[in-house]
Parts: sequence; C-alpha cells; structure tokens
Amino acid sequence: MALVLERVALDEQHDFTTPSKKINDGDDLNYFLSSTAYKDLTIWLLQLNRSMFPTKQQTGDVQKPELTSPPTFSPAVLQLRSMLDELSNLIEKVPPHTGPRRFGNVAFRDWCRLAEEDASKLLQNRLSTTLDKHARENGINRTAMIDELKAYLLGGFGSAQRLDYGTGHELSFLAFLGCLWKLGFFADGEERSIVIGVVEPYLRLVRNLIMTYTLEPAGSHGVWGLDDHSFLPYIFGSAQLAPAIDAEDGSAPMPTEGSLPSAPSPSTAAKKELVLDWKDSNMYFSAIHFINSVKKGPFWEHSPILYDISGIKDGWGKINKGMLK
Repeated sequence: MALVLERVALDEQHDFTTPSKKINDGDDLNYFLSSTAYKDLTIWLLQLNRSMFPTKQQTGDVQKPELTSPPTFSPAVLQLRSMLDELSNLIEKVPPHTGPRRFGNVAFRDWCRLAEEDASKLLQNRLSTTLDKHARENGINRTAMIDELKAYLLGGFGSAQRLDYGTGHELSFLAFLGCLWKLGFFADGEERSIVIGVVEPYLRLVRNLIMTYTLEPAGSHGVWGLDDHSFLPYIFGSAQLAPAIDAEDGSAPMPTEGSLPSAPSPSTAAKKELVLDWKDSNMYFSAIHFINSVKKGPFWEHSPILYDISGIKDGWGKINKGMLK
C-alpha cells in the first residue's frame, strides 16, 4: 500500500506547543533527519505527489489532474481557499513603499503584521469543528492547537525580518497542511484536491508577495539551485505529466520513466513561448512561467539546472523521481 500520513486519534493525548527553531548546527540537522517530524514530512510529500499522477479508470479513460479542470472541492478545501483569499486581500491594504531601496520592500513587514493579527481568527473560523473534536475528547486547550498551527501557517509566507522567501517557508506551509491532515481536517482520498485547491493558490499568493514586495530569495544557491523560491510545483507538476497509474491499486509502483502520451516534451520547458501553452494547466510550467517573468536573459543562463532537466529523454516519470531525491 502507498504510504499515508498517520492521523492523531481523538482519544490520543498530544502536547501542542508553539514551534521554535531547533536546527542550529550539523548535529541538530542529523537529529532532524532521523526524527518523526522528518519521517512525517516525507510521507506527506510522497502522499501528495502520488495523488497528482494521472489515473487509469475502470472504463479505460485516463483522469488527468489539470489545474484548469479541478475536482469538486470539499468544504475543508474551500475553507482554506477562502483563508488564502483573505490573506491575499491584505496586499491591497499594504501597497509597497516608494523610493530607492537595496533589498526587499519594508511594506512587507506591515503585511506580515496584519496577517499575524488575523491568523488566529482565520484559523478559529475555519477549523472550529476539528478543534472542538480534539478539545472535547482530549481536554486540549484550543488556543494551544491554534498557536502551533498558526506558526506553521505564518512561517509559510516569508521572513518579515529579512524580507525574503524561500523553500524553507514553502516547507512550513506543507507542514501546516500535514498538521491539518493529522488532525482529521481533510477526508481520506482528498490529496489531489489539497494540491490543486490549496497548494496552487498558495503558490500564486506567494508569487504575488514576491513581486509586490520584491522579496529576496532565502537561502538561494543562485544559478546552481533548482529555483530561488520553490520545489513543490516541480514535484507535483512533473507528476501531472508522468504515465498514468491504476486508480484502484494503491500498491502499484510509481512510474520512474516515460510520460503521459499527451504530455509535452520536457524540452518544452526551455522554450518561453511554449511554456505559455501549459502554464495554466500544469504546476511545473506555471513555476517556469514565473521564473521567465522575473528573470532576464537566456533560460540556460539564469536557470541552468532546470535547463539541464529539460534535456532528459526518459520522460516526466524520470524527472519526478529525480525531484523527490
């Protein structure tokens, strides 16, 4: 069977604490890599990734997970989409400061302040049923649950201090969604809706924040990194274009080479005009389009790793496998 992130049972005691920075040196990193938290994050990522592969139906048809043809969203997914909309609307209240500046726009700190002020209410309004269940069964303080969830949520939008955003912030949002799964906020089988209905709108919001407040890349490796800001759209986007898996067989191995017959060639990602044809339906190409909109010069020059990947001949299954390493 495919790995699935274990949920917190309603009758299980669990201590909720506000997250704090724990990784400060190499020993801390080694400890993290052997921790339950790392295991849970890995399982959660693999679980979401599997959901984004096309699926073969009993009728013989192939169901493609396209952004332009989303599944019917559950109330849980709709609640989170509404929350992201409210956070996005805060940008209109905080226009970027004018005048010369060397790095990010300090108005981002005002956006972060407003988001923090609203976060508890946003979560309370949308998670009340889930929170009540755990509070009632375990006697857990709702505030403690909110404080832990809020830290992961707010950590997903960048650093107000450094005026930057990077893959660590993206990971924080992934952890936020994983926490909600563990608490039973999402139903079984809802993973594809989570990616298309929540992760993709989150990425759009983040790109808007980056553009509006000219946020710096956090922890970037420059041209020798995959992307200044994201990994998730490349993982899920390559899965969208990989060969289809059996919808009824949860133990079927993931394709590690080949592509969906209708998928574009990986080389398409290096051709700016062709990226436009796929950016609205595929997360990989949506991310490439964002890079093309913020960087100047030849693709091979500003994004050599992605350019090299575009030359892979073994298809999107091979690319997806590599993205997960």
